[in-house]
Amino acid sequence: MRRQFSLPEFDVGYLGTTGLKWETITDTTQTRWLLLHEWPVRHAGYNMESVTVALQIPPGYPDAQIDMAYFHPHLARKDGRAIGALSAQDLDGKVFQRWSRHRTGEAPWRPGEDDVSSHLVLVDDWLERELAKP
Repeated sequence: MRRQFSLPEFDVGYLGTTGLKWETITDTTQTRWLLLHEWPVRHAGYNMESVTVALQIPPGYPDAQIDMAYFHPHLARKDGRAIGALSAQDLDGKVFQRWSRHRTGEAPWRPGEDDVSSHLVLVDDWLERELAKP
């Protein structure tokens, strides 16, 4: 697994508890990405049971927030209903599905508290909320 940049020790420790294969890569624009392979999609309403989820790690992280999530292969609802606010993102020789989902003023990024683990909880919540839409 590639380690093209270092994550904070608390993230490395957390990732070690997940059992997932993970990588840190830097793309051609010097954007930093965390790739989590075989990340389980815990909601049965999707076409995939596991995916690679990519998180863009911004300059200034962990004080700067992680935003959105990117999936490969693309997720679709089994019921055929469309998922909104999606776009394509070329990353690591693949086309990832970008979910444009963001924190709100009521649930902002909390420097010193939020990290990869809390962002992944939020990503899982986005997946659950999407399935709850009619």
